[in-house]
Amino acid sequence: MLYSFQTSLPKLPVPSVSDTIRRYLESVRPLLDDKEYHHKEALAKDFQNKMAPRLQKYLILKSWWATNYVSDWWEEYIYLRGRTPIMVNSNYYVMDFVLIKNTELQAARLGNVVHAMITYRRRLDREQIKPVMALGIVPMCSYQMERMFNTTRIPGKETDVLQHLAESRHVAVYHKGRFFKVWLYEGSSLLKPRDLELQFQRILDDPSPPQPGEERLAALTAGGRVEWAQARQTFFSSGRNKASLDTIERAAFFVALDEECHCHDPTDDACLSLYGKALLHGNCCNRWFDKSFTLVVFKNGKMGLNTEHAWADAPIIGHLWEFVLATDVFHLGYTDTGHCLGTPNAALPHPQRLQWDIPEQCQAVIERSYQVAKALADDVELYCFQFLSFGKGLIKKCRTSPDAFVQISLQLAHFRDRGKFCLTYEASMTRMFREGRTETVRSCTNESTAFVKAMVEGTHKKADLQSLFRKASEKHQNMYRLAMTGAGIDRHLFCLYVVSKYLGVSSPFLAEVLSEPWRLSTSQTTQFQIRMFDPNKYPNHLAPGGGFGPVADDGYGVSYMIAGEDTIFFHISSKFSSSETNAQRFGNHIRQALLDIADLFQVSKADS
Repeated sequence: MLYSFQTSLPKLPVPSVSDTIRRYLESVRPLLDDKEYHHKEALAKDFQNKMAPRLQKYLILKSWWATNYVSDWWEEYIYLRGRTPIMVNSNYYVMDFVLIKNTELQAARLGNVVHAMITYRRRLDREQIKPVMALGIVPMCSYQMERMFNTTRIPGKETDVLQHLAESRHVAVYHKGRFFKVWLYEGSSLLKPRDLELQFQRILDDPSPPQPGEERLAALTAGGRVEWAQARQTFFSSGRNKASLDTIERAAFFVALDEECHCHDPTDDACLSLYGKALLHGNCCNRWFDKSFTLVVFKNGKMGLNTEHAWADAPIIGHLWEFVLATDVFHLGYTDTGHCLGTPNAALPHPQRLQWDIPEQCQAVIERSYQVAKALADDVELYCFQFLSFGKGLIKKCRTSPDAFVQISLQLAHFRDRGKFCLTYEASMTRMFREGRTETVRSCTNESTAFVKAMVEGTHKKADLQSLFRKASEKHQNMYRLAMTGAGIDRHLFCLYVVSKYLGVSSPFLAEVLSEPWRLSTSQTTQFQIRMFDPNKYPNHLAPGGGFGPVADDGYGVSYMIAGEDTIFFHISSKFSSSETNAQRFGNHIRQALLDIADLFQVSKADS
């Protein structure tokens, strides 16, 4: 059932060069003065007339024989060939339900959640999951779900590769500097939640110390990729080190049992921000960043995910996460004392400690990777907050799309924060096409900048501001539709650039386009892809979504979830090393921008 529509999905079309160039020039117009714009326009026209026709022919040729003309190159060149650390720069995180408590027993929460995940995997393998439908009627591509489990990113000197196995019957677990192997099955039967709880509790109760070099071993996955590839080849290609590394890399997924407690306190934003940082990078050596995902469970039973990005985009892991959270609460449950239901089987063999023989030379490499990762993690400022004044209920009263409302608010907030506009990236998806992944919506437009300038000037009538806002909103919605239907700008230009590299020709225009920094990188987190419970009946069963690190050193990363009728969650990242950015300051500007735009329409919270 899951893949029943795959062969009938259309192929992603290649836009015409003239359309892409026209849309590109329109997108950069509000960011450039006349002289800069005319320079860019001349480069673009020269490219369009001379080099582009040849590159486009090759791209059209590829689109005839390839399932998708973008996706394989996107995976290889944007993700797998990246040589910088994937921690913070590529991996992203996902949070737990934050307004309810399930159990405070760490092992019990893990027992239910791991059981739910393997139940989901079984349904995935049997294709018993319904395909996601856009607007309830248009089928979306499901191919990204194939590598959710049993998948690891293997480092290489020039490029990494994704290793995916058909089956895995165990998980790898990290606790207090030690690695363990936990079997998920007894014979052919999946262990019940109470049995899994017993196994994880045995790990928590194990007093044995880490072996030399073991505690910070996972820092290799957090540092530079070349260093990790060389260390893997030198120190982990034979003997017990290879056997133990294989156990981790061949696991269904990775589990981190943390000693910290994290939660959400609506009166203290710092709690949610610290929770986000713990998931984004931990202590740099207690997540296996190469696994398709690491399931992190804190001492108080709260949890989250750290997800590798190459194998799939956020809505895919979101689908699993919705299933897991709902199954945990509504189908599995806990006893009055917080344990998983049922009676444990004490005769189960204990989890296996992984054995390592890590020489001092390797320990020095691990330490260098750890220092690189720690410097990167310490530089991340993360500010997460719950906006409680209103949600999509009030926004709909303004007769506009909730996403456009938030995006225009971000433009207003950014201008107030930095005093200028910047190239803005909003991720949209192209999964209505076979093997489609993402496309960019360039949400800083002529229309949105006109509205922001008018708001900042403060001399315009409310009716004029409303009119400017509507134009900006309509423009944004139109651009989003174009991106989703294969008429975006950035993936086409990216592929033309790849073709130029294959042919050994250089284009000053493409070189400039692909080197422009995204100082505001944004993404809306999808929710309720599978309706396992009624959110109106259970309004507190809210997960705040997740977040990611800043894309530019002097920019912001903003992830948001319009979580219900009355609330929006924001995750804002920046770097302490930049004197121009401050995540908390930007968050305060976002709050004010949302309120100011809502005030234009004079819709009070009571009305919504």
